[in-house]
Amino acid sequence: MADRAKRVADVRRETKETKISLSLNLDGSGKGTVDTGIGFFNHMLELLKKHALIDLTIKAAGDIDVDYHHTVEDVGLVFGQALDRALGERRGIVRYGFASIPMDEALCEASIDLGGRPFEVMATGKKHMMVRDFEVKLIEEFFRAVSVEGRLNVHLREIYGDEAHHVCEGMFKAFARALRQAVANDPREKGVPSSKGKI
Repeated sequence: MADRAKRVADVRRETKETKISLSLNLDGSGKGTVDTGIGFFNHMLELLKKHALIDLTIKAAGDIDVDYHHTVEDVGLVFGQALDRALGERRGIVRYGFASIPMDEALCEASIDLGGRPFEVMATGKKHMMVRDFEVKLIEEFFRAVSVEGRLNVHLREIYGDEAHHVCEGMFKAFARALRQAVANDPREKGVPSSKGKI
């Protein structure tokens, strides 16, 4: 359920592969705890909540003895659902967001549109590289799930970078800053930011 005035949502998902609970407050300050059982993924989600200035609490238990894929994708689905619920009719929001973030030798950018049309593109040469035991490709799976359930268009791009960890971190930080911009209240927008009149 969602509280439209406070732009918060709580979502739970349980399957034979995962059990996830998530709480989101779009107008937070970066508070909350993240526990997915996957160290590197936790690190990325911590960056997301801090730099988006959202309160985010995630507790996920999954079949990580088999693979990380189910847990990462399902957390993306639940986060997307919470984002969609918290945004409500999306009245008065900026809608679009963009950020270019340097992370040491890496430079990454994110462009997002909260216009209701799900699509995800992740342009990087690091997709099949590993950060310890975490394949970078899983980040694409996470953001694809977020885009579908959150009804947003997400484009992530590695402009350049040598270290896979830094590229991943740059992408999450760029997404976080773009999201922070897109969900912000636009004082000049009195209705839904779409020529259709509805998102």
